[in-house]
Amino acid sequence: MKKSLAAFENYNIRRVYDENKEAWYFSIIDIIQVLTQQDDYQTARKYWNKLKERLKNEGSQTVTSCHQLKMEAEDGKMRMTDVADPETLLRLIQSVPSPKAEPIKLWLAKVGYERMQDIADPARSLDRAREFWQKHGRSEKWIQQRMMGQETRNKLTDYWKTHEINKEEEYAILTNIIHEEWTDVSIKQHKELKGLKTQNLRDHMSEAELIFTALAELSTRQIAETTNATGMKENKVASKLGGGIAKKARKELEKKTGKKVVTGGNYLPPSSTKLLPKKKIKKKKKL
Repeated sequence: MKKSLAAFENYNIRRVYDENKEAWYFSIIDIIQVLTQQDDYQTARKYWNKLKERLKNEGSQTVTSCHQLKMEAEDGKMRMTDVADPETLLRLIQSVPSPKAEPIKLWLAKVGYERMQDIADPARSLDRAREFWQKHGRSEKWIQQRMMGQETRNKLTDYWKTHEINKEEEYAILTNIIHEEWTDVSIKQHKELKGLKTQNLRDHMSEAELIFTALAELSTRQIAETTNATGMKENKVASKLGGGIAKKARKELEKKTGKKVVTGGNYLPPSSTKLLPKKKIKKKKKL
């Protein structure tokens, strides 16, 4: 299965593509957030739980068509999440009074069609990503760095796949080791610093943050390849060493410029950030 995020207005919706069934499965709670225009994930979750209970009491078959799959939660961990295919979601949407009902129906139909296009021509998905970032005010330089960083990331995960890293939890652990080593904060802390919830952290990184993330992941892969790191134990070592290389470079740059690389800057709309409390970076404890 292939996991990714799809953007609807200012919301990121988690989804998984089942290659065997050739169908997308979307996080129901993420869809509920859009329909209810609710930024708070827990409030949307409670709304869905009440709706699910009501539909069951009414004898609706819609709920029985929903499934559970592991998706990345706000804390960066993989957790079981209620998901549904577009057909089931279209029925669920009818149960939620919302001005966003029709727009999201059209959006669901669109992303389903786009996946078929991606299979025939993978370059289309890259073009759409570029178009999305352009619409949201990213510079061409930032977009280029974001796409190069994604390519570096893909090469690392491809290495992991062929060296006994198979579970989503293992990918998350190794990714966090790399990130925490070069930034001195966990992925969760970095997202909190930027005031992010379900948004993709990398989509809100500065150019410098993207570059150092890519350096850390490139270094990790090359060290892993050199040592033929296999399994979690050996890849944890490679991840720590790779992140350490980027950390040394980050500290040197900060020393020369007097500016922090890891910051709370983001690309959220002003209305989404003005009420967010400021977060302080908590340095990881030295062992």
